[in-house]
Amino acid sequence: MTRASAPAPARPVGRIGSTWRSRSEIVARVAEMARFGSVGLVAFVVDVGLFNLLRFGPGQVLVDQPLTAKVASVSVAVLVAWLGNRYWTFATRRSTGGAAAHGTELARFVLANLIGMGIAVGCLAVSHYLLGFTSPLADNIAANGVGLALGTLFRYLAYRHWVFTGSAVGTSRG
Repeated sequence: MTRASAPAPARPVGRIGSTWRSRSEIVARVAEMARFGSVGLVAFVVDVGLFNLLRFGPGQVLVDQPLTAKVASVSVAVLVAWLGNRYWTFATRRSTGGAAAHGTELARFVLANLIGMGIAVGCLAVSHYLLGFTSPLADNIAANGVGLALGTLFRYLAYRHWVFTGSAVGTSRG
């Protein structure tokens, strides 16, 4: 029998099944990340827009208080992100159980966002006060560029592995 006419070697069924499962898991993770990114983009627009409105908009309400402006803008953006991530991105991974489980999930979400906000505010503080970069562009790069990127990475990992676990209070998903 020639090589061209030889039948293809059989693949183990388990391997094919695991390959397809892996591909479907990859597709699901990419879709989840796309939803997370979409929610994040909306929250980003709210955050950056409100930050700049408070600092440089009509009345310049917080012109000399960049950290206060950032805390306020992030706080509003967190509410937007909570709704989007809970009811869309991680809808299948929300907590189970009653009000206590939902309250725990919300508390973890807020804590993860406080840490994420701390990362962004920390970048802004280092840039503005330690390095002396005080222009509007420098503040935006520090807070809404570097700080936001680092904070976003932290938030995604925290949401996925700690906040939206689909668990009741006091349990963790395996």
